[in-house]
Amino acid sequence: MLSRATFGVGSVALAHLLERERLLANPSKPDLERHRFDLTPRPPRHCPTAHAMISLFMQGGPSQVDLLDPKPELSRLDGQAYPGEVKWDNPAEASSKILACPWKFAKQGRCGMEVSELLPWLGRVADDIALIRSMQTGASNHGPGIAAMNTGRTAMHGNPALGSWITYGLGTESQNLPAFAVLVDDGLPVLGASNWSSGWLPSIYQGTVIRPREPRILNLDPPAGRSGAVQGRYLEFLEQLNREHLQRHAGELDLEARIVTYELAARMQTAAKEALDISSEPVHVLEMYGIDKPESRSFGERCLIARRLVERGVRFVQVFTTTQLWDHHGYMVQNLPAACRKVDQPAAALVMDLKQRGLLETTLVHWGGEMGRLPVVQLPNGATPDKAGRDHNQFGFSMWLAGGGIRGGIVHGATDDFGHHAIRDVVSHHDYHATLLHLFGLDPTRLVYRHGGRDQSLLDGKPGRIVAELLA
Repeated sequence: MLSRATFGVGSVALAHLLERERLLANPSKPDLERHRFDLTPRPPRHCPTAHAMISLFMQGGPSQVDLLDPKPELSRLDGQAYPGEVKWDNPAEASSKILACPWKFAKQGRCGMEVSELLPWLGRVADDIALIRSMQTGASNHGPGIAAMNTGRTAMHGNPALGSWITYGLGTESQNLPAFAVLVDDGLPVLGASNWSSGWLPSIYQGTVIRPREPRILNLDPPAGRSGAVQGRYLEFLEQLNREHLQRHAGELDLEARIVTYELAARMQTAAKEALDISSEPVHVLEMYGIDKPESRSFGERCLIARRLVERGVRFVQVFTTTQLWDHHGYMVQNLPAACRKVDQPAAALVMDLKQRGLLETTLVHWGGEMGRLPVVQLPNGATPDKAGRDHNQFGFSMWLAGGGIRGGIVHGATDDFGHHAIRDVVSHHDYHATLLHLFGLDPTRLVYRHGGRDQSLLDGKPGRIVAELLA
């Protein structure tokens, strides 16, 4: 028994001696039970309001002061010196001159939420979203910021993603589709596969990549001549070999995950093809997602697929924009409107579509990036003002949530008069994650996994406040 456990005779004896000499802070009995990990549905600790989540990740850092957080002081003091201290990420192109927002804001919905003219479709769902204007991560660059939002830690590699934690805690309703699906754009996002890695959680909880065009899942179809009964006999024989091998190597989590993956892949050959095929959707639905427009077609298709996946029992779906789509250090006047045209209509359509199907009540939707932008001008390579942009701002930025137990039509938190620092009702990434887990019926302090000699959690042992003001 000791040879198959995670400890040997020496470590057991050492623990016994330490406990006898009262040198162990928390003496406890060793865990002799071998854990089994799978994706079958598991009951939450308390009644959840969210059963699934779709995260629309705006990689690069959307400018909050140009999109979601209007600041009249920027217009009043345009071109003047910023009156406080600014921490630039790129000092070589830094400036302390205030840069006004070139676009107008207007109140939207019955709630009167102020939204930029660059996001006209978002204005249509203002009463369904909770806009957070006081996000902070403390991470000044993209890699650490993305890691903070996606894994709870600023270390850029090796930690489980948010989707892995949620599927580890709850499993998934669908046994024929991935529990955690990742819809990427052209090219890998910053940090690559670390965005959907299961880290040191069992491999079964890692994300499955779905490409932006066909074949959306590689190698889903068997080779010619190996389909049907031939493939069935092959998979049965492979499963038999794997099970026999597993009996001789009990506790090999990667082997268990591989066996489960083979079994899931066989079932996905039918289920995934049907879920990813949007040709059966009515024309008015395709148009609602902007799939009839070149600029929004790709993101619209992926938002629609995300809806189809959660509709079929997938637990967590993350949709990435093109790498650094929102990283506007320069040419902001041209590039920010283009980014908005790509995502605004599909993102709003997703909320509207989920709502009309009765899915928004139990599906949590997130829209946001890893940081915001500074209120001062950045002039790349000494460019003229019309080619200027904004540098990174991790001290106060905006994102929104909808559905899954979130209050609609509210604005939470605030930044200072220039949109630089969050000053009221600050929400850290730990607070954000604690709130998400609570909505899923999970206790943020009790969803743990033993690794590295201690119980690890999404919050990494940090205090995370459940933001009650956001809850319906």
